[in-house]
Amino acid sequence: MNAGITIGARLRTLRRWRGLTLEELAGLAGLSKSFLSRAEHGYRALDRRSHIAALASALRVSETDLVGGPHLTADPVQAEPHATIPALRAALMANTLTAPAVDRARPLPELVEEMGRIERSKYKHVTVGEKLPALVGELHVHACAPTDDAAYRIALETLVDALQTATFTAKDLGYGDLASIAAMRAAEAAGILDDPVNTGKAASLRIHTMPTNTRHLTLAAAEEAANALQPHADSDLGIQVLGMLALAASLTATVVHEYGRAEHWIDEAAELARHVPDTPGRNWGAFSSSNVGVWRVALATERGESGQALLELAKDVSEDRLEPRRGRHSAFLADVGRGLARDPRMRDEAVRWLRRAEDVAPHKIRNSGPIRETVATMLTRATGTTSGRELRGMAARMGVPH
Repeated sequence: MNAGITIGARLRTLRRWRGLTLEELAGLAGLSKSFLSRAEHGYRALDRRSHIAALASALRVSETDLVGGPHLTADPVQAEPHATIPALRAALMANTLTAPAVDRARPLPELVEEMGRIERSKYKHVTVGEKLPALVGELHVHACAPTDDAAYRIALETLVDALQTATFTAKDLGYGDLASIAAMRAAEAAGILDDPVNTGKAASLRIHTMPTNTRHLTLAAAEEAANALQPHADSDLGIQVLGMLALAASLTATVVHEYGRAEHWIDEAAELARHVPDTPGRNWGAFSSSNVGVWRVALATERGESGQALLELAKDVSEDRLEPRRGRHSAFLADVGRGLARDPRMRDEAVRWLRRAEDVAPHKIRNSGPIRETVATMLTRATGTTSGRELRGMAARMGVPH
């Protein structure tokens, strides 16, 4: 577990380890020397995927080396979900599609119902972590010894959904290796099913777990997966999976500064969303018109936008519709807060958005690397104002030195 230092501080350590000057690293990464200097001293947040990818590549280190891995604090809301990771890791590593790691399983319909309950509560990482390992093992029992072909397909389809939840639970908590394992296991199950929608689901997980410094490959994978699914997206579920692939393509295109392609894919997603109900709480991946609005904010934040332009985009998002998906809701609030934090004139407003995000899903926000980086950077300019006290409170709960 890391010691809670900023990405900028780790950047300085890694740069010196490589024997590079600020000017040399700036040239290799395509960033300005002044920006890197301010980042190293904690005055600019390194929270954009494109910056992290460029710096990791220039330094020839992994993304985790630069941004840090999982962290634990004294705050129980922040730390408790991490206690579920060993059991989840064991379930993913020990079970295979030819040999389950457990001897018995509940009836398959009960497991399908349990997966539905997990889906509806999956923003609660502790609840998910407590139930998911057993569910993964029991689904492997049914996949290895199905009663008939229909039961075999149901077991595998439910397993793909369970592995999706495992992927994002691990990723949210900072266990990128485990998220990648879950995504690969989903691809194995989807490969047996051999249908376009489950193949698209598994492709979405792979795309979200590919390293930041392979974003050109990630973009190609996202576009290939979307194009492959498009002729088969003739149901609400198919459209939702295709829509999430389009959103993933728009994000990866933004990271590699292919803004024209990013606009193409976000517009494609918006058109697809017109054909499904705007019910993020019930749709796969929360895909809906409201969620497309959330992603427009995320793309703007990744491009480095701030201020009034970002607030205008945020106005188009219906927060009421996001309430059933607290993880999505909190991510939206946090993206607005991170963007506003870049403008010194709007830092009080940024703190308000970040605090709202924490109130909605505290376990998610207190474990978010980009938000920790933003909070740590804002602390360098914090004063004794009310927002300064709020910021220090967030820092304490996130394990950020303050």
